[in-house]
Order: sequence, then C-alpha cells, then structure tokens
Amino acid sequence: MSFIKSVLGSRYFLWAILALPSFGFAMGLANETMSVHQLLHPTGEFSARFMIIAMAATPLRLMFNGKKWTMWLVRNRRYFGVAAFFYALFHTILYVIDSGTVQVMLDEALKLGIWTGWLAFFIFIPLAVTSNDASVKAMRQKWKPLQRWVYPAAVLTLLHWIFVENNVGPAMVHIVILGGLEAYRVWHQQFRKTKPVTT
Repeated sequence: MSFIKSVLGSRYFLWAILALPSFGFAMGLANETMSVHQLLHPTGEFSARFMIIAMAATPLRLMFNGKKWTMWLVRNRRYFGVAAFFYALFHTILYVIDSGTVQVMLDEALKLGIWTGWLAFFIFIPLAVTSNDASVKAMRQKWKPLQRWVYPAAVLTLLHWIFVENNVGPAMVHIVILGGLEAYRVWHQQFRKTKPVTT
C-alpha cells in the first residue's frame, strides 16, 4: 500500500498523466488517424484547462479550508502550469504547420482570435521558464509579480478560444468557473484583512 501511495504521490507519475493526451495526439498524427488541423482544438483546449486548474488551486484551498486534495493541488500547480505551456507550444506548432506559409500567418495576424493567442503564448514563455525552485530562489520578491502575468494571459487565451472557434458557450463555461473562483479568492483575502480581531 505504501508503494502504491508513493507512486501516486510521485511527481513523475503526475508528469506521465499530464503528458498522456499528448502521446495520443502524437500517435494520431503518426498513424494518420488525425490531421494537424483536427488537433488544433484539443491541444489548445488542454492548454486552457491545465492553466485554469493551476490558477484554481489557491481559491479552492481557501474555499475548502485546506482539504488534503486542495493542498496537493497547490503543491503541484506549477506542474499544471508547465503542462499548459507545453500544450500551448504543441498547439502553436500545429498552427504553424497547418498555415503552411508565413504569408498566411501574416495575413491573419491582426484578427482578434489570432493575435490574442500569440500574445498569450509569448506571456506564457517566461512564466514556464521560471516555474522551478531555482528561479524562485534567484528572483526572490520578483518571482510572484512575474507569475501574476498569468491573469492577462488567461483572459487572452479565453478570448482566443471564443473568436477562433466562433463558439462562446464552451469558453464561457471556463470563464465563469475561473472568474467565480478568483472572485472568491479576492473576497476571502479582503474579508480576512477587514475582519475585526477578537480577543
């Protein structure tokens, strides 16, 4: 039992789980059962969902009073964030291949659904690069302000999703969930600040 717990609690096991969908996508491409174009949506969707899970860790911990599963999520949120970046990278590579030429990408670069995706991706790069203990130690007080750029990146990602897919429904579900959790986090933090101290 202790061996099973150690495996399930291992970061390598978590990495394997997070990477599992990408193996399926790669096999689909290799076997030609899925096209590059068909994989654009699922890779982008996995990126957005892992980003939301990473961002939801702290609000969920506050909401559920530090239950074990929320503490596990907080401890591992950086892994979800890095997974979000790599699926975004996969998504971007597929987009470049699907576009075919630089001219095609330039022609649509100013469309709202496109430039929001590029900008979100460029913001993700420094966030992913610094999502490690060495960066936390080296950057000290500068690390958290940098990581807060995930909020505008999240907004850009969801706008990209809405305007590329021309389908508000699925993206709105994620916006409502994430927005609700973040609103609760802000309310909780302000409530704790303003709550009178009792003796």
